Order: sequence, then structure tokens, then C-alpha cells
Amino acid sequence: MALQGERQSNERKPFITFSQFLISAGQLRSPQALRHSKVPYYEVEILDTESKKQICVVDKVHPSSTLLDIKQKFCQACPQWYPSRVGLHLEFGLPYLKDSTVIQNIAASSIITLYFTDLGQQVSRTTVFLTEYSGPFLIYLLFYVRLSHIYGQEEIYSDIRHPVEHLACFCHCLHYIRILLETLFLHKFSGEHTPLKNMIKVCAFSWGFTCWLAYYINHPQYTPPSFGDTQIILCFIFFLICEAGNHYINVALVQPRHSGNKACFPKPTCNPFTWLSTLVSCPNYTYEIGSWLSFTVMTQTVPVGVFTFLMTIQMVLWAKKKHQIYSTKYSNYLQGKTAIIPFIV
Repeated sequence: MALQGERQSNERKPFITFSQFLISAGQLRSPQALRHSKVPYYEVEILDTESKKQICVVDKVHPSSTLLDIKQKFCQACPQWYPSRVGLHLEFGLPYLKDSTVIQNIAASSIITLYFTDLGQQVSRTTVFLTEYSGPFLIYLLFYVRLSHIYGQEEIYSDIRHPVEHLACFCHCLHYIRILLETLFLHKFSGEHTPLKNMIKVCAFSWGFTCWLAYYINHPQYTPPSFGDTQIILCFIFFLICEAGNHYINVALVQPRHSGNKACFPKPTCNPFTWLSTLVSCPNYTYEIGSWLSFTVMTQTVPVGVFTFLMTIQMVLWAKKKHQIYSTKYSNYLQGKTAIIPFIV
């Protein structure tokens, strides 16, 4: 019996020793905890683009962090700047990285070097569009009421106003009211901010041309169109069609796609105003040009014609750029389409 008890005691010793080892070592860590401890954190070094001097270092950056997170930490260290004013790129001359860029996607090693550029004072794109388009709306009304210090007290009541002047005011106001409402309730902008100097340039252009064309259309000595009411009525109808088409194309652009296609170009729907998108890549630009062409012929004034000409050139350039992007990004997109003018451009 004594021999048997001694044998059982010897067999239990390894088990007791292993149990004591587990107790002294503590609980085993879960696989998730082990994986978490191996997360490769990054260190982001931010240098000045011109001097190449180090401005600050952001350490312990998680791989899933975005560039916006880096900008916020950068601005905490350098409070004289704010995120929308900070431009970061990998090398001088390369495009600025987007705020949604994930740090892990641009990391070549554990240390990431970014170059900082001060983008200047920034304003939101909504503010830019509201300022740019509310100006012409208000400026035109000032000329429409014929303020005495603009035309002179004697000329204000010298002649009876032609009906086309009232119709032109209605069309001009309708155009900009539509744009302002779409800016507030419809459009979604790809970038949230833009430099203040850009807003100043676009406002100077649109406000300046509005003063020029409104001065001549509402002038006491304004000459009506050559072909009278026929010219005015036909152009007015065409103007309304283009305004409606522009609006419905913009509505189609923001409607969600249920087919799973992430394409952002307009597609035809049951609405006849959207069928132009089967012929051109940018039908909203086509309708915009149509509105100003009809307004030019309806008022028959040189300033409106010059503005329409310059605006057409700009929109053709924008449309060609978008057309090229669509053609490159989406296969079988062309299908006989042109950029902005059916079968021509």
C-alpha cells in the first residue's frame, strides 16, 4: 500500500508543477490582444515645403487614421493655422493629399514625411457660390429701378419702358434664384473649402459683367430687339425650357443610383428634360449656354453677348475635361456622345 501511494504521488507531481506554472504566469492572453499589440504605429514628420525645415512630428499615428486627423493634430501643435488652410503632399509639385486619405495607404515605412504649404485664408464653397450668385441678383435690381445717381434724374422719366426690359428682369432674377436655391438645398460639393482669392476673382467677374449688361438693358435709351415681339416671345420660351432642363439635370445628378453603379454623370430618366444626357456628357452646361444665348437674342445687347461668349468658352473647357474623365474611368461610356454640344463638341 505504501508503495502504491508513493507511485500515485509521483504521477501527480508533473500536473501540480504545470498548474503552479500557469497560476504564477497569469492568464493567457487572447489572440485578439496579441494581434492588437502588434499594430504598427506610424510617425509623421511634417516639413516646410520651401525651407525643408521640420515644423512638428506627430507620433503614435494609427494605421487607420486619415489625413484630416493628422491636420487636426498639426493645428493643435501650431494653432496659427486651421485644418482647411493646411496643404500636405508627399513631394513638392505633387497634388495635395485629400483629407480622406488613409495614412497606411501612403506609408512606405514607419516614418512618413509630409510637406506643408499654407493655402491662405479659406472660405467654404457654399459661401463662395452664395456670394457669387446673390451679387448679380441684387445688382441687376438696382439698375432695374433706375437709381437717379446711375442714369441721372432727367433721363429716368424721359421714356416709357419697353416690355422686354421687364421680361429681361424676370428672366435674370429667375435664373439666379434657381441657382441660389439649388446651392442651398440640392448641390453637394466635392471640396469643402477654397481660397478666399478665388472667391474674389469669380465675384469680380460675375458682378462686373452684371453691372455692364444691366446698365444697357435698363438704360432709358435702350433699343428694343429688331424683330419685335416674335423675337422676344420665342427667346423667352427657349429660355424657360433651358432653365427647366438645367434644373432637372441637377436633380438627376444627386438622385441615388439603385443599379450599384457609382458613376456620377447624368443619366436619362422618364423626364424628357434629361434625355439630352444621351447625346452629351454635360447637359447641364448645354442648358446653361442655351439660357444665356436666348437671353442674348431676347435683349439684343452687346454686353450680354460678350458675357455669353466668355462663359461658353469656360464651360466647353470644363465639359471636355469631364468627358475625358468619364471616358477613361467608365468603359463603354462614349456611345457616340460628345462633351457639350451634340454631334459637334
